[in-house]
Amino acid sequence: LSWLDARGKPVVALGEFRVPADSPRLIESKSLKLYLNSFNQQRMSGVDEVQARIAADLAAAAGAPVSVVLMPLSARPQRRFGYPQGDCLDALDIAIDTYQPAPALLRADGPEVEETLYSHLLKSNCLVTGQPDWGMLVVRYRGPAIEREGLLRYVVSFRAHNEFHEQCVERVFCDLMARCRPRELAVWARYTRRGGLDINPFRASHAGLRADEAMEVRQ
Repeated sequence: LSWLDARGKPVVALGEFRVPADSPRLIESKSLKLYLNSFNQQRMSGVDEVQARIAADLAAAAGAPVSVVLMPLSARPQRRFGYPQGDCLDALDIAIDTYQPAPALLRADGPEVEETLYSHLLKSNCLVTGQPDWGMLVVRYRGPAIEREGLLRYVVSFRAHNEFHEQCVERVFCDLMARCRPRELAVWARYTRRGGLDINPFRASHAGLRADEAMEVRQ
């Protein structure tokens, strides 16, 4: 995002916004993009003023406190790209014919394990525009082993589904909890950028669970 300093010179920054999973409202990405672009010609006294203004406005929109961190490019912020420390499901040789969310595909009847599984084949569609949303889905859990072929079929079943990013991840989390009953579960997605925004929903069963900080290569 960008704004003008007190003397009218543009400032450019990266922004990170964290909205709690239990907030009563979602902030739709297109409206967020338009809101952030409204700062382009505004004179601000400094990063702290911009950060405080955005935090207050987003909290009012979401109905919950929103963490805002702005990193001016002059400070040379770094982003780390990588892959989860786990097993990718995408090479499984399976047939797929279901393209709407189908939780019945999920099974967990193996021995108890602790593992991370992920797939780059996540695709859903924007609830407002119908445009495709591409991403990587990560499932980290401890509990009965999840049947991998069924999990990959389930991930692909979102391919023709229209829903916001956050709703998709919430749906995956709830379906896995209901169908597979892990003792611990964390689910997150790294979606490719739309309008300069990458959206990375995260949902976990316990407060101590964390997503990997690395960004997906397509972001």
